[in-house]
Amino acid sequence: MVSWKGIYFILLLFWGSFFGSIFMLGPFLPLMFVNPSWYRWISNRLVATWLTLPVALLETMFGVKVVITGDAFVPGERSVIIMNHRTRMDWMFLWNCLIRYSYLRLEKICLKASLKSVPGFGWAMQAAAYIFIHRKWKDDKNHFEDMIDYFCDIHEPLQLLIFPEGTDLTENSKARSNDFAEKNGLQKYEYVLHPRTTGFTFVVERLREGKNLDAVHDITVAYPHNIPQTEKHLLHGNFPKEIHFHVHRHPVDTLPMSREDLQLWCHKRWEEKEERLRSFYQGEKTFSSTEQHVIPPCKSELRVLVVKLLSILYWTLFSPAMCLLIYLYSPVRWYFIVTIVIFVLQERIFGGLEIIELACYRLFHKQAHLHLKKNE
Repeated sequence: MVSWKGIYFILLLFWGSFFGSIFMLGPFLPLMFVNPSWYRWISNRLVATWLTLPVALLETMFGVKVVITGDAFVPGERSVIIMNHRTRMDWMFLWNCLIRYSYLRLEKICLKASLKSVPGFGWAMQAAAYIFIHRKWKDDKNHFEDMIDYFCDIHEPLQLLIFPEGTDLTENSKARSNDFAEKNGLQKYEYVLHPRTTGFTFVVERLREGKNLDAVHDITVAYPHNIPQTEKHLLHGNFPKEIHFHVHRHPVDTLPMSREDLQLWCHKRWEEKEERLRSFYQGEKTFSSTEQHVIPPCKSELRVLVVKLLSILYWTLFSPAMCLLIYLYSPVRWYFIVTIVIFVLQERIFGGLEIIELACYRLFHKQAHLHLKKNE
């Protein structure tokens, strides 16, 4: 049954992303055609203000407890984050970790391409330059390469979240994973799926070549009580009572150099996840005492609390305020309509804001290169 908590959560997030895309991100879209690097710097910080909202709602309004153990993040470092995909909402729940131990403006996520067409959410993700994939490597490789090279060229620090399993853990996906394991003589898993290593190894190699990688963060997520598998569970008010994250930080100089060894390294991490999660769920629903040293946060809990309260206050008032402006002023109504049309048409014609941003950067980069060559 749908609950008021679920409706409130979904609607506040949607209207925040919808009006935020139009009235916060929209005015800066022309900057993309002037200086893509400035546009990226501003967009990252604007999107990060919205990312604090689900964190604030989950913890402050719905009492979700977050437990984080393991290795520390180095604030601001450039990394690839690999995580088991227990539910469809893991990527959002990770923000509860990053708000304390990193910076939300640094995070990029690999997501399925269909999400970019969602009004509000999809527009903001495009503006944030998330990497949208079709889950077919022949279609995704060039886009991965283009986006990663762009981040390296503009010296944009990022923490790129990848789910090597490719999908969330369900009975159907587990059956497919175990069929694969049986055909290839591999161990069958109960708590994780066998990872697909092609995208992971490519990203690590490309970032390493571009000198834009400091570490790989291997994060294991677990839910000791209820497990909200899909967005529908959240709509029904089934929020997780607790979320546990365990972090292993692997500095870049400890990673294997060859692609084959890097693939084996990734598979080894998933073997460890299976054992760690088995101990978690069959034991006391906490990660083992030998791994349970608590991460020192880079932000105090008081600072995090202030951010959460300000986030709820701002986003609760923002959408009604924008509706009032639309109602009162004709120019605002025209801006509102035109911006929606721009968001819809650019995605259908060009493929998304991140594609246009990349094209603008290439154009400026090419012109700068030709100018330099001419002066020589």
